Amino acid sequence: MAEHVQVGADVIVMNAVDHVATALRDLQAGETLSYTIEGRTNTIAVMEAVPFGHKIAIVPIAEGDSVRKYGEVIGRATRAIEPGHHVHVHNIEGIRGRGDKARKEGEAPV
Repeated sequence: MAEHVQVGADVIVMNAVDHVATALRDLQAGETLSYTIEGRTNTIAVMEAVPFGHKIAIVPIAEGDSVRKYGEVIGRATRAIEPGHHVHVHNIEGIRGRGDKARKEGEAPV
């Protein structure tokens, strides 16, 4: 988990395995942000507007990959997402509570 939130932080990353950061304010394309995780400071260029409370990719996410936030899988990418891009319902699908997405290919529904 995050050790602390820096005063004046623009985004927060809660776990070192996360693929996304959460915007703590509206982010504008062209900004460069920094965030700290496990004592390392990283920077990210904002490629498109990201509203307050929404997610921004901090690593490349391939189409079909699981997306992690808070160290947990929150969905699956429906297309490739590059760092700095908005991550939301237009490019991920939720998989929680979906037995059809949880079972392995070829298995019959329960």
